[in-house]
Amino acid sequence: MLQLSQQQKLQLKLSPQQIQYIRLLQLPQLALEQAIKAELEVNPALEEGGEDDIDTSEEGEQADVEAQADPPKETAEKEEKPETDDSWLLDDAGTAKTSNDDEFSWEDYISTEDLYGYKTEDYYSNYSDDDDRPDFTPVHVSNFTEKIRDQIRLLNFNEKQVLISEHLLGSVDPDGYLRVEPARFIDDFIFNFGMPVTEQEVERVRKAIANLEPPGYLSRTLQECLLFQLVNMEVTETSENAIEILTHCYDEFTRRHFDQIMKVLQLQPDELKDAFELIRHLNPKPGEGDHNPNSNYITPDFFVENDNGELSIVLNDRGIPSLRINRKYVAMAVSKVSKIDDSTRQFIRKKVEDAKFFRQSIIQRRETMMKVMTSIVEIQRTFFETGAGLRPMILKDVADRIFMDISTISRVVNSKYVQTEFGVFSLKHFFSEGIETDSGEEASTREVKEKIREILENEDGQKPLSDDKIAEILNDKGFNIARRTVTKYREALNIPVARLRRQI
Repeated sequence: MLQLSQQQKLQLKLSPQQIQYIRLLQLPQLALEQAIKAELEVNPALEEGGEDDIDTSEEGEQADVEAQADPPKETAEKEEKPETDDSWLLDDAGTAKTSNDDEFSWEDYISTEDLYGYKTEDYYSNYSDDDDRPDFTPVHVSNFTEKIRDQIRLLNFNEKQVLISEHLLGSVDPDGYLRVEPARFIDDFIFNFGMPVTEQEVERVRKAIANLEPPGYLSRTLQECLLFQLVNMEVTETSENAIEILTHCYDEFTRRHFDQIMKVLQLQPDELKDAFELIRHLNPKPGEGDHNPNSNYITPDFFVENDNGELSIVLNDRGIPSLRINRKYVAMAVSKVSKIDDSTRQFIRKKVEDAKFFRQSIIQRRETMMKVMTSIVEIQRTFFETGAGLRPMILKDVADRIFMDISTISRVVNSKYVQTEFGVFSLKHFFSEGIETDSGEEASTREVKEKIREILENEDGQKPLSDDKIAEILNDKGFNIARRTVTKYREALNIPVARLRRQI
C-alpha cells in the first residue's frame, strides 16, 4: 500500500556560482588563462575589454542595464515602431550604428601592414639592408624518441628489425628502461604485426639501440645500463676497473663493501676511488633527457618585492584579459520591443547572467588570493626580508587571520608559486609544523631539516653519522628531537642511511 510521509532536514548545497568560484580559485595562473579563453568562446555575452570599459561594481553594471533599457525620451517614439526597432544595436558609446559602419572595404584590408601570417613589401621597405629582418620560421624541436629513430636509420635494419625497434620504443618506460618480460613482448609483437619473432632477434635489436646515444637506453637493469655506458667510453684503466666492479662485485658495490671489492679484484684504494667516482657520475636514467625548451618553467602567481623594508605584493595577471559584458546582449535581454522571441530572450538572459557571475568570480578570486598572500607575508616577514627563518605555520593560522575556511586556504595554496628576491617558492613551502626548542620557542620543521642537511654536508665521509648521532647533535643545539624524527626528516630529504653515504 502506498504511503506518503514528510520529513524536515537541513542540507548544505553549493550553488553553480559557488562551484564555479571554487573551481577558478584553485587554478594556477596559466590554467586560469585557458579557463577564461574557453569561457570567452562559449559565452557571446562575455568579451574582452580595456580597463576603462569595465565597471566592476554592481551599481555600475545596473546603470548600464538601465541605460540600455530606458532610452532617452526623444527616441521613444521611434522605438514604439517594431518595424524600425534597432535599439539593441547600440554600440559601447551608446550611439546607434549606421549602415556605413557595416560596409566592408577590401582596400582597407589589403592596405594593412600585417596580413595573416605574412608581411607586405611596405613593411619590409622600412628596413635597411643592414637591419636584421624578423625571422618567422618556426623552430622544429626534435623530441627524445625522434633522436633515437634518426640514429636507428643508420643501422641498416631490415624491415622486421625496424618493426622490432618501433615496438621496443613504444614499450620503454619514461626513465629509459625496458621492464616488459621477453615472453610478453614477443606475444605482443606477434599479435600486433602478425609475424613470428625470437628472443634472440629482439635482444640483437635491443642491444644495438642500447649502444646508441644515450648509451644504456632500453636496458633491463641498472647494472646493464651502467655497463653499456662504460663500454661506450674511451678505454682507460679506470673504466676497465669500473667494468670489473660492476661485472663481478655489483652486490658489494651497492652495499659499499669497499674492503671486499679491493680484496676480490686486487685493487688499491686510489684505483677503487677513481673507479667509484666514474660510476657515480654515470646516468642511471638515460630516458630522462627529453627536455622541451617550452616546458619545465614555473610561472609565479605572485611577486613579492622588498623596497627599503616595505614588502609589496603583486598578483601576476599579465596574461589575464580584462572582461566586460557585451552591452548589446544586455539590451536584448531587458528590452521588450526587440524582434526576438521569448526562448531567444531567455537564452540571451542566461548568457548575460553567466557572464556576470564569471566576471564576479574572477574579481572575488583576485581578492581572496591577495588576502591569503598578504597574511602569509605578514607571518613569514622575516623570510621575505632575509631569505631564512621560516616560522611554524599551518593553514588554520592563515584562515583565522582572514576569517575564511581552511579549505579555501588550501585551494589558494595548491599549485601556486611566489617569486621573491631569494628564488621562486611554492606557497606550500611556507607551511610547516613546529618543534619546541630549549628556550621555549617553536622552530619550523623546515628549519630543522636544513640543520640536518648542514650536519650531513659537513660529516666525515669515511665515518658517516648515524641517526642517533644526528639527534644528539640537534639536541645539543637546542632542538628537542628524537631519533625516529631524524630518520623521517632524512628520508624526506632523500638522503640515504649512513652505510650508503660512506666514502672511500
